[in-house]
Parts: sequence; structure tokens; C-alpha cells
Amino acid sequence: MTTYILLMNWTEQGTRNVRESPKRLDAAKKQLGDMGGSFKAFYLTMGEFDMVALVEAPDDAVLARFALMLSSGGSVRTRTLKAFPEFAYREIISSLG
Repeated sequence: MTTYILLMNWTEQGTRNVRESPKRLDAAKKQLGDMGGSFKAFYLTMGEFDMVALVEAPDDAVLARFALMLSSGGSVRTRTLKAFPEFAYREIISSLG
């Protein structure tokens, strides 16, 4: 599985309906699970982003579909980072010669 970091901000609609946010999170977890992925961690954050999630998905295409589905709901905007675990980081760096 590939790891991704999702950076999320509520839209105006999402802020208006913030009390429904936990239900939307539960639905998102189920949706990603149905797509073969999973949430590993979720955080409400202070600062530039409202929420951060650490997720896993089978591949980039699955995560792209998931992020688009989240955004199409109108309550959040997402930014996605592909994350490389430490062992991959070390391999990448050592391959530089």
C-alpha cells in the first residue's frame, strides 16, 4: 500500500455544517475502505489546514478518485502528498551515488 497525507480545509459549506463533520468523516473512512484503502490517523489541526489525515491506498489512481469524491461533496478542499516511508527515503538517497 502507498501512504498519502491529506491536507484538508473546510469550505464555507463545510463550516456551516461543521456539526455534521464527524458523520462525513465516518462516511469517508467507509468509502476509502470500500476502495481498498484505509485511514491510519486523522487530526483536527490549528494553522493553515483544518484537518490532516494519514491514509493508505492501493495506488495513486485510487487515492485521486477518493480525493475527488471528497472534494465533490462541497464540504472540504484537499491537498495530497505522497509519502515515502523511511526505508524508501534511505533507498532513494543512497541511489544518488
